[in-house]
Amino acid sequence: MTGNCMQFPYPVRRAISVMLCVMMTFYILYCPMLDKVYGAEPQVSSPSVILMEASTGSVIYEKNADEQLRPASVTKVMTLLLIFDALEAGKINLTDEVTVSEYAASMGGSQVFLEAGEKQTVDTMIKCIAVASANDASVAMAEYVWGSEAEFVNQMNERARGLGMNNTNFVNCCGLDVDNHMTTARDIALMSRELIIKYPQIHDYSSIWMDTITHVTRRGESEFGLTNTNKLMKQYEWATGLKTGSTSLAKCCLTATANRNGIELIAVVMAAQTSKDRFADAITLLNYGYGICSLYRDENPPLIPEIIVKGGIKDNVQGISQREFTCLFMNGENLSGISGSVELLPDIKAPVAKGDVLGQIVYTLDGKTVGSVDIIAAEDVAKADYMDFLLQAFLMWVDVL
Repeated sequence: MTGNCMQFPYPVRRAISVMLCVMMTFYILYCPMLDKVYGAEPQVSSPSVILMEASTGSVIYEKNADEQLRPASVTKVMTLLLIFDALEAGKINLTDEVTVSEYAASMGGSQVFLEAGEKQTVDTMIKCIAVASANDASVAMAEYVWGSEAEFVNQMNERARGLGMNNTNFVNCCGLDVDNHMTTARDIALMSRELIIKYPQIHDYSSIWMDTITHVTRRGESEFGLTNTNKLMKQYEWATGLKTGSTSLAKCCLTATANRNGIELIAVVMAAQTSKDRFADAITLLNYGYGICSLYRDENPPLIPEIIVKGGIKDNVQGISQREFTCLFMNGENLSGISGSVELLPDIKAPVAKGDVLGQIVYTLDGKTVGSVDIIAAEDVAKADYMDFLLQAFLMWVDVL
């Protein structure tokens, strides 16, 4: 023994060393797994984030998700949503040519340098907005769809209210810093979800890494290169989009979409200090979600029988599932035990309108209800009048004969 230190024999020291090595190996190999099991939260530096599963709208993780912040060019998610709404309604077509106004050409910030009087197709304008975050293309499209940017912005705010984006106010269509142009991470997730669920073709644009457009002006033709502002398209294997944004006041923002094994996630990052931080936080959130989530999708729902209707010109109506049932699980459940059963309303009377709710398919796991989907009428069934009853009675009499 020397001083106050005990000198262990060599076999004891060796045993202690081996034990420490085993403990260190266990820590390195199994602590990440234990974190996943016990739900350790993702470590992100950005002040406001949210992670959402797209098909169900379930929130997997959030941090200050309702804090109002400046969205910068992430605003263009709503701009794109309104453009696709107009396409679906037949108000515009992808092949339409859009003439650029003096005002649209004057937009600063990120742009593709459209000139006043220049014409580009709607398809090209969408590409410029989704890939290069072009402010000039955004304003040109706003004017084309609703006549002016001011009216387009009114429609943006109306659409936002319809989606439950209760903490959002848009002042322009491109995200340039102005007073009262504010939203939240949660609201960005809501409009991102609406865009990718209703118009999945947006990924045909948001997944482009590089492309070119042709400027045709008085001076002739010239090529302009587009490069995606969303670096996740190169950094993250399952990335599918969606939109970046950055200004001096908003800092670095991002709404990122990814699809892995059929699970589509939306990660929103706001006010990150650097562009590198926003992409790193998005990857952290997406990896966290894919590490804990399982998605049940009923691709073969129970057979819905013909449903009896009282007092109608027909005795029954065909019911259909309103939508495909999906449900998100985050605790390692055995999804093979999920079952669905048809539960119809007890007394259905005419008139029945197409789309009326007639019952539900209720899904259970281990005896607990995990969700449901409405059964709706596939057709109209009008209420029978006196002459209809006479006709039915006559046809029954003929059958008897």
